[in-house]
Amino acid sequence: MLGFFLTTLTTALSLLIVDLTVPGVDINTFPAALLAAISIGLVNAFVKPVLSLLSLPVTFVTLGLFSLVVNGVCFWLASLLVPGFAVHGVLAIVLAPVVLSFTNTFLSQYFAEKGVGQSLAK
Repeated sequence: MLGFFLTTLTTALSLLIVDLTVPGVDINTFPAALLAAISIGLVNAFVKPVLSLLSLPVTFVTLGLFSLVVNGVCFWLASLLVPGFAVHGVLAIVLAPVVLSFTNTFLSQYFAEKGVGQSLAK
């Protein structure tokens, strides 16, 4: 349970950074970022595998670049589910998941090196 909470918190922080860096992504409040993080997780768990399977031929032909579009569509779908989280424009739909991924990886690695999960579990 602690791992889920830390992952959600890290994703919410990453979303706030995406809000600051990518034009077209708007997050109103921190609770909206937390709900958006949960929404992105659920969309990636249930919708993304279906979209990835359906778009497999196109992804194969484009040498994997179409997966950026699939990620963007999932990001946009998650924004439809959460009030206070909006994505506007093609640039935001394609660029925001990439920035989110890099930021989330960096923050997760940083927190792991600082031992945040272990110190909270004690």
